[in-house]
Amino acid sequence: VQLQASGGGLVQAGASLRLSCAASIDTFSSAVMGWFRQAPGKDREFVATISWNGANKDYADSVKGRFTISRNNARNTVYLQMNSLKPEDTAVYYCAARYTTGIRNLPSEYDYWGQGTLVTVSS
Repeated sequence: VQLQASGGGLVQAGASLRLSCAASIDTFSSAVMGWFRQAPGKDREFVATISWNGANKDYADSVKGRFTISRNNARNTVYLQMNSLKPEDTAVYYCAARYTTGIRNLPSEYDYWGQGTLVTVSS
């Protein structure tokens, strides 16, 4: 299983970015997908998750109302639309997949991880 995250970059506060995560697996449509992030010196933290069919989603309180997770099973891709970015959103963002039923927000609940894409938000 390979997960390839992309779309990170350097933006100013208030800007938007859309992250993508392409999965090289035939069973993508049955996977729960999640986005996590890790800032320097901090633990990896939950950002958002989406069920296999997109019907269920969950977000960290810090990103609710600003970030939107979505997926396109035909393209084996999950997205994270990030609006109104803040300097505290600066981190390496990782996508992850889990093959057990139910959305989860703990990194330990996910089976596969991508390599991460860096998002830097300047003030």
